[in-house]
Amino acid sequence: MPNKKLNVLPENPQAENEENGAVGPGRFPKWLHRKMPRGAQLAQTQNILSSHRLPTVCEEAKCPNLLQCWSQKTATFLAMGKECTRACGFCDIDFSKNPKGLEKDEPMRLAQSVQELGLKHVVITMVARDDLADGGAEHLGAIVQCVREVNPDVTIELLTSDFEGSPEALHWIAKAAPEIFNHNIETVRALSPRVRHRATYERTLSVLSHMKKESPQMLIKSGLMVGLGETSAQVEETLADLKDAGCHIVTIGQYLQANRNKLRVKEFVTPEQFKAYEEYGRKIGIQEVFSGPFVRSSFNAAIVYNKVKKK
Repeated sequence: MPNKKLNVLPENPQAENEENGAVGPGRFPKWLHRKMPRGAQLAQTQNILSSHRLPTVCEEAKCPNLLQCWSQKTATFLAMGKECTRACGFCDIDFSKNPKGLEKDEPMRLAQSVQELGLKHVVITMVARDDLADGGAEHLGAIVQCVREVNPDVTIELLTSDFEGSPEALHWIAKAAPEIFNHNIETVRALSPRVRHRATYERTLSVLSHMKKESPQMLIKSGLMVGLGETSAQVEETLADLKDAGCHIVTIGQYLQANRNKLRVKEFVTPEQFKAYEEYGRKIGIQEVFSGPFVRSSFNAAIVYNKVKKK
């Protein structure tokens, strides 16, 4: 089990100015404060994950929603280890040029955890594995297959890397046929080179378009962070690009600095601005835009999936 401290918010949030509710280094505006959840289910979730030796992106990326999600017996699984071959400026997951090898029993351990947690909608993400010929796509497909065999009634959402744009790797994912394919664009075009490592804005759009064409029945999802210095016009441009790439669902959340070595927060975006982004995205034809300060790619994923399914 990962041994990182369970933080409700990153340990060193810091904005470069005091606009839009920021009140100085290490301080949050009022809309980023909330009560800590309690309950036995939080400990139960941690025990189940620990017993199966499964890392989660909740811990490794210091997600601010960890306690809330775990108290509801849900978590986002992090497949293929805790070491990523990319060192993005926003992400706190450990970087390694040579991560540990894949574990053959991981698909079954993950499937059993899904069963014990009683999940109906499963979100599985991954570290980037550029050290592998297929980026880990075949292994991820095996995880999906095993989860379905053990839990035949679950729906599955995969949040993947770009696999360096490999059509062969993407074919493995299409063959696995998750209900939702998710690949995050992370930020606007102008900031992408500074925020992301190796991944590019255009390649993300290409990956999303490719999956939409190869698997028309699959829901396509992407997400981005705000508060990195982008303008509202740039966010709207990104939403339009994601719509054109075939996205049915887009998430937008506040970027928070995970540690002192990561990119600084430029702005705490107001709830009103998040609402404006949501309204714009829906106006241009995106089926569901989930936008808010605490929103993350997998936050309330089951609720978002059911909303789109009803539509």
